Amino acid sequence: MKKNNKAEMSVKAETSVKTEKKQAKAKKVSNKVSGEKLTIGIDLGDKTSRYCSLDAQGEKVAEKSVATTKEGMTKAFGAMEPCRTVLEVGTHSPWVSRLLKSFGHEVIVANPREVRLISGSNRKNDKLDAYTLARLARVDPDLLRPIQHRSEKAQTALLQIRVRAALVETRTGLINTARGLVKALGDRLPKCDADQMGVKQAATLPAEIQQELKPLLEQVESLTEKIKASDAQLERMAETEYPETKLHQQVWGVGTLISLTYVLTVEDPKRFEKSRDTGCYVGLRPRQRDSGDSRPQLGITKEGDEYLRKLLVQGAQRILCQKAPDTDLKRWGLKLCERGGKNAKKRAVVAVARKLAVLLHSLWVTGEVYEPLRHSNARAAAAAAAQSRVAA
Repeated sequence: MKKNNKAEMSVKAETSVKTEKKQAKAKKVSNKVSGEKLTIGIDLGDKTSRYCSLDAQGEKVAEKSVATTKEGMTKAFGAMEPCRTVLEVGTHSPWVSRLLKSFGHEVIVANPREVRLISGSNRKNDKLDAYTLARLARVDPDLLRPIQHRSEKAQTALLQIRVRAALVETRTGLINTARGLVKALGDRLPKCDADQMGVKQAATLPAEIQQELKPLLEQVESLTEKIKASDAQLERMAETEYPETKLHQQVWGVGTLISLTYVLTVEDPKRFEKSRDTGCYVGLRPRQRDSGDSRPQLGITKEGDEYLRKLLVQGAQRILCQKAPDTDLKRWGLKLCERGGKNAKKRAVVAVARKLAVLLHSLWVTGEVYEPLRHSNARAAAAAAAQSRVAA
């Protein structure tokens, strides 16, 4: 009996010691949380996320998992004292960053292209990623090249544009499928614009082929109707909520889709000190890897919003086409095409797209009336004045 009592007392003592240690640790963490500004790295996952908290001396305060939901994030960070939080760009980063800001936290959204310490590591896991983000943000946040997420209103408006883009992509895939299937049987569908494709275009085909293609072409017609309805909705949105798009549409080749996507993606024109910075923002700046006397010619960075970059390139192609009116931008692009080489036209299109991004931002900020031949007319006037002075 005495041995049993001693064993029980020993177990109770050990339990008491463990409890005291846990309480002391919890008290220590609580003191750090309330007395110091923490730096928290969050590795966002689709269902669960991992976060790591560091104090001002860089020591770990806590490492936990949290559900990647509004309820989970609110429970973990809602009652916490304001601190610095850092997370990488991802699917969930827009709404998570807005939610954390609403709690009073400083939020840094890291550019994943700049965090090679994480992506290039041979020991990559959620726990270490969160810890690395926290350490980088504690030392120098500029190393992460923080990006600025757009507002919820702009994100919702952009949703309509992305839905339209998905409909167009799906319709293009169906049309290409139909043409490929018909070619394999020795026939062809007539050439026409995508919005003209439908059951009627298959009238010249054999009856059996028409019957088999009918469900596919009916889907194409249905998608065309939805795309037209989406276009009308975007027109109304641009007119009523974003009148600044009219400034952009002064440029030939820039319609409602390009101008509205540009405004919603950039959102705040004052975020750039110079209009030239917008070329870098949309990923149309050439990459650099200079070393000593070596200065290789590289392609563009392709950073930023891919869909906006695609639209700007389409606008540049329209500006350079033969039917386009004469403008400074067109003349400049055609001179680049004359430099020769098999890729001269492609390089010229990309360069004009970059210039177009800069031009749209300049018009947005200044509100000026667009003059297509402003620089050419100025040079001509200067040359005429010089000749008159020489003649005098």
